[in-house]
Amino acid sequence: MLQAQTHVPNPWKKALLHLPLLAQSPPPAPSEPEASEASPPIHHHHSLISSIKVLSAQGHLCEAFNAFSLLRLRSRSPASSLLLLHSLSSLISCTSSQKAIVQGLQLHALTLSHGLHDHPSLLPRLTSLYTTFGLLPDAHALVFSSHSLEVLHWNLLISAYMKDDRPSDALLAYRQLIQRGIRPDRFTYPSVLKACGDVRDLEFGKEVHRSINDSCMEWNIFVQNALIAMYVKCGVLGSARKLFDEMPERDVVSWNTMVSGYASRGMWEKAFQLFGQMRAEGSEVNSVTWNTIVGGHLQRGNPREALRLISEVTTHGSEVDFVTLVVGLSACSHVGSLKLGKEIHGFATRCCSDGIESVRNALITMYSRCKDMEHACLLFQMAKMRSLVTWNTMIAGFGLSDQADEASFIFRDMVHSGVQPNYVTVVTYLALCARVANLQHGRELHCYITKHDFKGYLLLWNSLIDMYSKSGRILVAKRVFDLLTNRDQVSYTSMIAGYGIQGEGTAALKLFNEMIDSGIKPDHINMVAVLSACSHSGLVSQGHKLFKMMIDSYGIAPQMEHYSCMVDLFARAGLVKKAEELLYKAPLPPTAAMWAALVGACQVYENTEIGERAAKKLLEMGTENPGHYVLIANMYAAAGCWVELAKVRTMMRDLGVRKSPGLAWADLGNGFHPFLVGDRSNPLAPEIYEVLDTLTGQMSDPGSIENLDLGFVEDIEGISKSMVDMGNNTSWVHTEVDMLMKLATVSGMTSRIGLKASQCFALNLKCRNEPLDVNNKCESLKRTKAHVIGLPKSRYIDLPAMNNSTSNDGTESLNC
Repeated sequence: MLQAQTHVPNPWKKALLHLPLLAQSPPPAPSEPEASEASPPIHHHHSLISSIKVLSAQGHLCEAFNAFSLLRLRSRSPASSLLLLHSLSSLISCTSSQKAIVQGLQLHALTLSHGLHDHPSLLPRLTSLYTTFGLLPDAHALVFSSHSLEVLHWNLLISAYMKDDRPSDALLAYRQLIQRGIRPDRFTYPSVLKACGDVRDLEFGKEVHRSINDSCMEWNIFVQNALIAMYVKCGVLGSARKLFDEMPERDVVSWNTMVSGYASRGMWEKAFQLFGQMRAEGSEVNSVTWNTIVGGHLQRGNPREALRLISEVTTHGSEVDFVTLVVGLSACSHVGSLKLGKEIHGFATRCCSDGIESVRNALITMYSRCKDMEHACLLFQMAKMRSLVTWNTMIAGFGLSDQADEASFIFRDMVHSGVQPNYVTVVTYLALCARVANLQHGRELHCYITKHDFKGYLLLWNSLIDMYSKSGRILVAKRVFDLLTNRDQVSYTSMIAGYGIQGEGTAALKLFNEMIDSGIKPDHINMVAVLSACSHSGLVSQGHKLFKMMIDSYGIAPQMEHYSCMVDLFARAGLVKKAEELLYKAPLPPTAAMWAALVGACQVYENTEIGERAAKKLLEMGTENPGHYVLIANMYAAAGCWVELAKVRTMMRDLGVRKSPGLAWADLGNGFHPFLVGDRSNPLAPEIYEVLDTLTGQMSDPGSIENLDLGFVEDIEGISKSMVDMGNNTSWVHTEVDMLMKLATVSGMTSRIGLKASQCFALNLKCRNEPLDVNNKCESLKRTKAHVIGLPKSRYIDLPAMNNSTSNDGTESLNC
C-alpha cells in the first residue's frame, strides 16, 4: 500500500486518508478450516458481479456499492483482485455518469491498493472519470504516469482538452504520446488536426499530415475531413482543395468544410460553383450548406436570390433551422417585402421557432424596415425575456422611421427595467437624434455618456459631434472634437460636414488640412464632405483644386457623389456651362438630383438654353420627385416660356404629381410641433399673418437687406436680386417665417432660431441686439440669428428657453 501511494498525486493521497469502508483493508484472512467453511461457491461470485454490472448500468450507485462490499467480504483468495476487476470497471463508469466524484476517488484509491490502476480496462475509465469533472491536470498526471502503451487513454485526454477549448495542451499531450513510442490511431488524428487548425500551427499540421501518410493506417474519411479543415483554417485553400478532389468518397462534412472555407475567405464564386457541383452529384445538402450559400447571396447584395433559395429549401422539404429563418427575414428586410416576411413569420410559428431570441429580433427588424411598426411593437411587447439585443433592435426600429419620441420612451423603459445600455444603444439613438435634429434628447444622451464613462468608445463621441453639427450647435460640436485625444477619419469627417452645413467652408478646409497634417489619409467620404463644404460656401477654386488633388495626390477615383458635389459647386457659382460639361464627363449616368441642381441654377442665372437641355434630361429620367417638376415649371415661368410651362403642368396632371406643402418642425422643449404652408389652425393666425405680411415685405425690399451684415457671400447684389425676384411669390418663406411668427407670438421666448430651406445659396443673416421694426408683437425677436442653408433634408427650429453654459467636457449645463 505504501509503495503504491508513492505514485499517487496529492489530491488522491488526501482522499485515501478519509476513505470509508471501501478503502479499508479487508478483514484478516481466517484460518484454513474457517476459510474452507466461509468461502462461498464460485457461482455466488459471478452472480454478485452480474448484479453489480446491472445495477451500475441502471444508475443505482448505492445498491451497486452494497453488492460490491458483499463481494469483497466473500473474496479473500489471492485471485480476488481479478474478481474485483470487472466490478470496478462497472462502478467507475457509474460514478462518472452519476457525477459522484467522492465515490469515484474511493474507487481509484482501491485500484491503487490492489495494483490495478494501470490495467488496460480500468485506465481509460479512470481517465474519463477525471475529465468528466473537468480535472484535466489530474487526468494528465494519471495518463502520463501510466506504463501502458495503449492509445485509448491518450485519445480520451486529447479529446477532453479539445472539448475544454485547450488546443495547446492537446498538442502537448500528442507530443508526449509520440515520445513514448505509442502509435496514434484514426481516433487520435482528428482531434490533433483540429487543435492545429485552432492555433493556426500550419507547420505542425503538415508534420501530422506526413505522419498519417507514413503510417500503415488505412484511408479514413474522418481523418481526411480533419486534414481539409486544418488546411482551411490555416488559409491554405489550395492544399485543402487538392485533398478534397483526391478523396475517393465524400460526405456532407467534406462538402461543407470546403464550401465554408471559400465563404470564410470571401471567395463566393468558388463557393457557389462548388455548391452547384455538390447538387449535381446528388450529395446530401444539409442546413449548414444552405445557410452558408443563402447568407453568401445576402452578403453580396443579392437578397432576392437568397429568398429564392429559401423557397427552394422549403419546397423540397429540406431541413430548415432558425439560422435559415434569420437569414430569410434579413433578406426580406433588404428588399422591403412585407408579404414574404409574414410568410416566414408564419413558418417560424408553425415550427415553434418564433420564441427563439434571434428569430424574434429578426422579425422586429423586418417589420420595422417594412414600415409596419405596429407588428414590431407587438412582438416586442410579447417578448417575456428581453435581452440587450432585443432592446437595441426596437430602438433601431424606431430609428428607421425617425420616431425619436418613441425611441426615447423605449430607452427610458430599458434603463428602468435594469438593462444597462451599451455603446450600440447610445450610437443608434444618437444617430436618430442627429437625423431629426432633436437637440434635447441628444443633450440628455451626452449627459448619460459622460456619467457612465464611455470614454473608450470613439464611435460615441463621433456620433455626438455629428448630432451637434446637424442640430446647428457647431461650437459645441467643436468643443467635443477638441476634447478627443484620439481622432480618426470619422471624427474629422463629422466636423468638416458640420462646418459645411453651416456654410463655414473656410473652417472646413482648415480642418481638412489639419487632418492631412496629422497623417490621416482621406478617403472618398472625407472628400465628399469637404467638397460639399466648398459648394455651400462658394469656394469654387478651392473645391476645384481639391477635386484634382483627390485624383492626383490621394489616388481616389471620383465617384458619382464627388461629381454631384462639383456640379453643385459650379451651379451655385453660376458656372452652369462648366457644370453641364462635368455632367457629360461623369463615368456613370448623372442622377436626377444632379440635373435638378443644374435646372435650379439656370433659373437663378437666367440661362434658359442650358436649363432646357437639363430639364429635358430630367424629364426623360421619369423622376418621381414632385419638386423636380415644380423646379422645371418655375424655370419656364421665370423665362416666360409659357408653352413649355403648359406642357410640364399637363405632364404633372397626367402623372398625378402633386408637391407636398412645405413642412417644418419646432421643438419647444415638450416635443416637436409641425407647421405647414398656409396653416391657419392657430387661434392667433390673424395676428401672425399680419406680422408675416409685414416681414415678407421687408425681405422683398433690397434696401432692408443692404443694412444687414452678410457673411460667406461674395456676390451680394446677385443674392439681393434673387431675393427680390423670389419676393413676388412669398410661398418660399411662408413655412419658415410662419413658424417663426407663431413661435414668437405664442411662446415669446425665442433666443435662437435655425432655419433650413432648399435654396441654392448659403445666407447668414445676423441681427445683433436690434429689434425688427415690424410690429409691436415682435418685441421678443430682439436677438435673432437665422441660417438659410441649402440642404435637402430635415428643417429645424431650436428654441431653448434657458441660457446654457458649456462645461469643460463639452456638455451644455443641463438639469440631467
